[in-house]
Amino acid sequence: MTMKAFAFYGRVSTEDRQDPTSSQAWQLNRANDLIAPVDGEIVAEYFDIGQSRSLPWQRRPEASRLLAALSDPQRGFDAVVIGEPHRAFSGNQFGLTFPLFVHHGVEFWVPEIGGRIDPDSEAHDLVMTLFGGMSKGERNRIRTRVRTAMKVQARDGRFLGGRPPYGYQLADAGPHPNPEKARVGQRLHRLEPDPVTAPIVRRIFEQFVAGAGYASLARDLTEDGIPSPSAHDPERNRHRASSGGVWAKSAIKAILQNARYTGHETWAKQRRDEVLLDEHNVALGHTSKLRWNDQADWIHSTEPTHTALITTALFEQAQDIIASASRPTTGNRRTPNPYLLKGMVHCSICNRKMQGNQLRRNLHYRCVIKNDYPAADHPRSLSVREEHLLPIVDNWLSELFSADNIEATAMTLERSQQTPQATTDELEARRVIKECDTELANYRAALKTAPNEAVAGWIAETVDRRKAAELRLRKMTTGEGMTANEIRELVERMQGIVAILQSASTEDRRRVYEAAQLSITYDHSRKMAKLHASPDPEVWSSVRVGGGT
Repeated sequence: MTMKAFAFYGRVSTEDRQDPTSSQAWQLNRANDLIAPVDGEIVAEYFDIGQSRSLPWQRRPEASRLLAALSDPQRGFDAVVIGEPHRAFSGNQFGLTFPLFVHHGVEFWVPEIGGRIDPDSEAHDLVMTLFGGMSKGERNRIRTRVRTAMKVQARDGRFLGGRPPYGYQLADAGPHPNPEKARVGQRLHRLEPDPVTAPIVRRIFEQFVAGAGYASLARDLTEDGIPSPSAHDPERNRHRASSGGVWAKSAIKAILQNARYTGHETWAKQRRDEVLLDEHNVALGHTSKLRWNDQADWIHSTEPTHTALITTALFEQAQDIIASASRPTTGNRRTPNPYLLKGMVHCSICNRKMQGNQLRRNLHYRCVIKNDYPAADHPRSLSVREEHLLPIVDNWLSELFSADNIEATAMTLERSQQTPQATTDELEARRVIKECDTELANYRAALKTAPNEAVAGWIAETVDRRKAAELRLRKMTTGEGMTANEIRELVERMQGIVAILQSASTEDRRRVYEAAQLSITYDHSRKMAKLHASPDPEVWSSVRVGGGT
């Protein structure tokens, strides 16, 4: 009997602490048992880790790579086998995906069918549709159970995890009530006052009720040398390390609106809604967005659960003042200006990010010192025009990736991998993957209406994404980054991207700057800009400019 070549597809979501290794093993075992009678052999594997079943195949990294391989005559397999339909499909995904297999003449094998799916069989189509509905229903039931359980636990006063509010710290609250979790050492936590920051919270409420505003509170706290919330806990606020400990009015307002300072647990302040990624292309599925719930829908514990920092009466007084000062806004919002360097330009004096501002149709980055911050040696206002910075940035990147500097740039990137960043943990990696999936989905949607020549660009993209996935896996399992040859290949390819920066779209240019982790420190007194870049090879590999890589 001639060997029949198969490709395997599987998926595991790590949100509920599933083990990807064992999950892949048992799915592969089921697939091998199914194809063994026909002397089948799996010659290629596509396995998505950390991807929700709600994502259509086009937005899952490995599944989309498999779909791209279907059109390749040299793909090396004639059939695809899965380990379980619940893992592969949800809702109507099978009906949107299987026609591609039929179109390219690739068989699709499923254990629950007992072999190959017959495209002309109504029974097979009905069974797969049923499994898709069951998979979607299972996900919805799990979500409902979790939300309902957390709602009850919040009312009962259990701490549900997350970052402790400013003014509190975590303390041990005994073993976990679930015997299995307690057996492996998991414990509950509760909030207790932080002896350093708890008095600051009380001071903010008392002075605000006495008549102080957000600006004066921020200024007084900064002048007294009290670190801001982000400066007090810099390890958990690396993205705000440049604030210099200066208090912002937004931080004051967030503290004043936090009901947990009354000693009651609060939950459901925000919700995660699923909205269509593209209303004109429903097949792309949904994306999650965090949105604020009305305060009337917030869940509060019936009894105090931790030591209160303020009285309920004081909190309600503060809320009345905030509500009376609020004014409804009317009119249409202006379309935001496309600031290419938003969040990347910092003031050399105060280290704060300079804010985008339009003046006489020119885009500027300004650093304004108002009454809420001490002026010191800082001018009241300083600014720099974006059109003056962009040529400097583009010329610097061009030199960085020029033929004469390729070797030096590659060596710098190679050295940068020797000290892995603390943020490259598994949860952060999954967050980046999901963001990239959402962004790439828009490109794939455009390809559906593009000419056939665009397929080459799609294939190039999937190859690059594959390399990035391999790099992530290598980092998680062995701690190793890209090899020297891979880095030099990447740097050489970046020459082409940098060369067309000036003619690229605004979105593409900004994507390149972000991938380079560009940071600009503007010195107003000397009218000079200091540039710094810490490019992540993993991010560089997915940069696309003008439809190519």
